[in-house]
Amino acid sequence: MFNISPTILTEEISKFIRSFLNKKVLKLDGIPNKVLKVAAPVIAKNLAKVASHCFASGIILKSLKEFITMVLYKEGKKDYSLPGSYRLITLKNTLVKVLEKHVANIISKAAEEHRLFP
Repeated sequence: MFNISPTILTEEISKFIRSFLNKKVLKLDGIPNKVLKVAAPVIAKNLAKVASHCFASGIILKSLKEFITMVLYKEGKKDYSLPGSYRLITLKNTLVKVLEKHVANIISKAAEEHRLFP
């Protein structure tokens, strides 16, 4: 059994936001990563509160669960009738990206701690 705190620290949120690439596709909420990085010092505390509440309550807003998947051609492919000639891009809400990074970190740390990686 893992002891996982539902609290996400403001510093964690800031770190996650800094790790976003500037030139990535816009998220579903239309907030470019570059803008998010500039706003992070002002919004990180409130994002941490919202994210912590989502984990503690187990409730995620419907709008945070929505996403759009786009299909893009991979350049230089000879046969576009093959599925491997395309790649999928998923546009998600920015807060969801932060929550996903937090969960991934928890899983990664637990796996390392319990030596689940070869």
